[in-house]
Amino acid sequence: MYSTNGVSPMADERTAPIFFFAPFVSSTMRVEPEWIDYNGHMNMAYYHVLFDRAVDEAFEVVGLGPDYVEARNASYFTAEVHTLYKRELKVTDLVRVTLQLISFDEKRLHFYEEIRHATEGWVSATCEALSLHVNMETKKVAPFPPDIQANLAVMKAAHTRLPPPKDIGRVIGIPRREELAEQLLAAGTRH
Repeated sequence: MYSTNGVSPMADERTAPIFFFAPFVSSTMRVEPEWIDYNGHMNMAYYHVLFDRAVDEAFEVVGLGPDYVEARNASYFTAEVHTLYKRELKVTDLVRVTLQLISFDEKRLHFYEEIRHATEGWVSATCEALSLHVNMETKKVAPFPPDIQANLAVMKAAHTRLPPPKDIGRVIGIPRREELAEQLLAAGTRH
């Protein structure tokens, strides 16, 4: 059935995608020469550029791309990030970023990312993040629209099959000597 303008009345409806890759894998990105610091490796700030680019790619699939801001007057903002730097990246290294949706509710996204060397596969850095859905007019946290929640549910269902990342929920701190001794004993290590 078509309306008088020849467009299906269902053409505007947003539906959940059929499936998502688990985890989401970004396009291949290159470490840019201007990102290299005086230590000869990529400066820590640019790891977040790569993570952020992958977040944009991943969440565009659920309908949260640049057009979402204009069409719905809403977006999502990062509220908290925990990054682990595991192996340095150097100029012209090719990388891909994986993203796993850990959980979401009506206003929040909890996700985990890994920057991997594109040809060798090793993990350079990990990032656990929490983002908030925000009404751009009021600049206050607001619920996702139902179609976006449905898309996130499909993504989450696909990502639930993945094992929980071992690096999520970490706490930053220097362990006290007693805690360190307990950890060594628990691991079966003796002095």
